[in-house]
Formats: sequence, C-alpha cells, structure tokens
Amino acid sequence: MNLDEPLAYRMKPKVLEDYVGQKHILGQDKILYRTIKADRLSSIILWGPPGCGKTSLARVISNTTKYKFIKINAVTSGIGDIKNAIEETKNLLLNPTGKCILFIDEIHRFNKLQQDALLPFVEDGTVILIGATTENPYFEVNKALISRSMVFKLNPLTTDDIYDVLKKSLVSPNGLASYKIKINDDTLRKIAEVSNGDVRTALNGLEVAVLTTQMDSEGYIDITDEIAADCVQSRKAIFDKNGDSHYDNISAFIKSMRGSDPDAAVFYLARALNGGEDPVFLARRITIAAAEDVGLANPNALVVATSAMQAVNMIGMPEARIILSEAAVYVATSPKSNATYLAIDRALDDVKNKDTGEIPMHIRNAPAERNERSRIQCRI
Repeated sequence: MNLDEPLAYRMKPKVLEDYVGQKHILGQDKILYRTIKADRLSSIILWGPPGCGKTSLARVISNTTKYKFIKINAVTSGIGDIKNAIEETKNLLLNPTGKCILFIDEIHRFNKLQQDALLPFVEDGTVILIGATTENPYFEVNKALISRSMVFKLNPLTTDDIYDVLKKSLVSPNGLASYKIKINDDTLRKIAEVSNGDVRTALNGLEVAVLTTQMDSEGYIDITDEIAADCVQSRKAIFDKNGDSHYDNISAFIKSMRGSDPDAAVFYLARALNGGEDPVFLARRITIAAAEDVGLANPNALVVATSAMQAVNMIGMPEARIILSEAAVYVATSPKSNATYLAIDRALDDVKNKDTGEIPMHIRNAPAERNERSRIQCRI
C-alpha cells in the first residue's frame, strides 16, 4: 500500500468481511451478500449519499469475482469507453469467460443515449452492470436499465460504524499505524458524529489532524478535541440544492408547517439555508403554505408570509434567515384549513370536465342583461 495515498482510499475494504455497515442488504442472510459470496451477481444499481460505501462495495466485488472487472466514471467517460469495454470483454483470448462486471460510478451523469448503449449487452449477459449513484435512480436512470437491474438503497453510516472505521485506521498498517498517535475515544466519536454518515469525511479529517499536528517531546501526536474540531470543521450537512436532497428537504419543510410542528419547520429551514438554498424560493414556499394549508383558519398568515417574501427580497442574507424563521413559525403554529384549496380545485375540475351551463341572467353584467331582454322583446 502506498502511504502517500489518502487515508480514506487506503482504508477501503478488500473483502466482504471488512465491509462496515449496510447490514440491511449485506447481512449474511441477505440476497446481495449471498450472490457476492457465490459470485453469481446480476446487474445492480447502488443508490446512496456520498461516503456510504458504494465504491467500496464495488471494490470488494472486484476482489471476489472470477469475471473481468472494468471501472469507468460517467463524469469523464462516454460511449467510446463503453464500446472499448465491450470489445475487451468479447476478446476471448484476453477474457475467456466472455463476460465482465462493468462498474459505472455516477451513472446518473450518463445521458439517455449513453445509457441506451448499455442495454443490449446487459440484456444478453455480456455485461453485469454495477451502477453507483447519489441520485434517485428511478428518476435519473433509464427505465429499461432499472427493469434489468436490482436497486439497493445504501443508508448513511451510523456514528458507531464510522467510529469503528476510525478506530481500525489507528492500528491498521494501511492506515495510521506508523504514527504514534494519542487520541481519546470521546474525541474519535466526536469526529464520527460530525461526519454525518460520511466515512470519507471522517477519515479525511482524522488524517489532516495527524499530518498537521506537531509531535510532543515524547514523539507522540496528541489529537485534542480542539484540533479535531478545527480539522473536520463544521458538521457536514447531506444537502445538495440541485439533487434529491433538495426535494426531500423542502418536502419535509412544507409538511412540518402543515403538520403544525414549528421546531421541525425551523430545523429543515436551517438545513436548506446551510445548504445554500435560495431564500426567496423558501419564502415562496411559506407563502404557498399560508394560502394552501392555513387558509381561512387564519387569513393573516398570508399577509405575514407575503410581507416576509417582500422583506427577504429587499434585505437578503444573512438577516433574511430571521424573517424566514418568523414566517415559518407563524404558519406552522396557525390553525389549518384547506377549504379554499379544495374549493378552487373542485371548481376547476367541474369547469374542465362538466357541462356547467350558462351564467344565470340575474347575475350577469347589467348591459349584457339589458341587451338580452331587448333581443327577447324583439323576437316576441
């Protein structure tokens, strides 16, 4: 192992027994564990947040399979790379099995044409596809590929999982065993907690702490809470304002206001702001909730939300966070009525799908009513 490589790379598991977490799909009685151990894998899509072990699992599979293992990254690859992989796979002199396991990292980055190029080879079994993605594959991956693959959802690692990896890295020859490190368990656990389910973040933070701390008089590197906090920085929020987490977080924000839970509303508002969400977008969602969910139960909620949206436009961040918080809490704590929301939707449905007749004469525009009466009199 090259110790100049990043710690997170050196600590990647090589065999299934070293893999940490994801017991819901990799427990010894689970189908994915059994198929990997038996080397009978079919095409799969691994879906999960960064640092949860998608690439590590692919690496484990590459170390256990008898088939040729080819890895490409969808960010830097195209149809030409797919064709090269297929040609290499079908060359029986180089690959007697005539099959390969093709691991495509960030598969959601492939466009439809590139994904379609894989279909015939996945269909005939030439390629056993392993796709890794941080986005919901049911939205980002072709339905045809999804139908030919098993989709496995990987969860963020728990604090205990990450703590175990950090502990192991201190004594592993591939890790930090060559350093004389003093760090207590509480500090190690704090690093695990701050990483928020991303083991790569935790290992990178620990490595920076070790490499940037001077040795004491006895030759030890003493990692204190302060050093660890400085190296890992702030708690990593799993939020991408352009990805799935954007929609998940805004959905949670809206449902918290609708469910009259102000604490949750402020929490998801904070996640959105911390992730770089547009404050005007958040103000619009609060305004919509004021009309849709609060409605006539407290008409003043719409006034507050509209004023908040105007104020956010005029003031901007960081002060806009206070205005958004006030409006979100007001909407969340208001009584709820969706009567007007239901009323307009039902009325629109009637107008689109039913014969609603003509406007009654007694409520028509007065000039129109007089003209109608004149026409009637003329006919008589």
